[in-house]
Amino acid sequence: MTIGRLCAAVAAAGVVGAASADLVDVVGGQTNVLLDFELISSVTDLELTGVSDGVIIPGNLGNDSVAFAITSPYAETGATNFQYDTMDFFGSFSGSIEHRGTLTFNEAITIGNFDIGYDAGLQAFTVSDTFFNGSGLGALFAVVIDEASPSLSTFDVTGDLLITANFATILIDLGLTSTDLTGADVGDAWIQGLNQSVPSPGALALGGIALLTSRVRRRRS
Repeated sequence: MTIGRLCAAVAAAGVVGAASADLVDVVGGQTNVLLDFELISSVTDLELTGVSDGVIIPGNLGNDSVAFAITSPYAETGATNFQYDTMDFFGSFSGSIEHRGTLTFNEAITIGNFDIGYDAGLQAFTVSDTFFNGSGLGALFAVVIDEASPSLSTFDVTGDLLITANFATILIDLGLTSTDLTGADVGDAWIQGLNQSVPSPGALALGGIALLTSRVRRRRS
């Protein structure tokens, strides 16, 4: 097969691939959290006593909110690898959105470097602590989606923060409450992601063919 015919065949394959999927990677942005501390303090002994450097105050949910920067996919540790297909938003999530920054409660309990992933069974995102004691406490909140505006360039999701069964058990085990708070709505979340398109296999192949063609031409000249 000649270079020209090979290029034509790859181009045709690339058109088919582009029609079937618009894959994007989340590469930056921030996640905003507004916790109802009045409610939380009324049913638990939790009190926010500090935040780490890098936590954005206030966040984009009002004066009482905080925000955490989304870690780059190129970070040496805790890299974001969240990806989805804009043509199949709820059916295509993979990977997780990673963050930097911590919150300290009661001057003794520090959680953070949060991991957000999608739980297809719950039809919700889960927010997990990865900082506590070096291994993390697991999923603390479920984000029940109110609105979602995914596109090729941005990933925009808002929802309610509900306490997971895991976090409810932890609060009881730590003696911070005697009430099972599973499912309690304790705030809001707003994920504002920035995306980059994932090249289709056809586009990658075309790039390789273009490089090969240029090399052949240089040799002939």
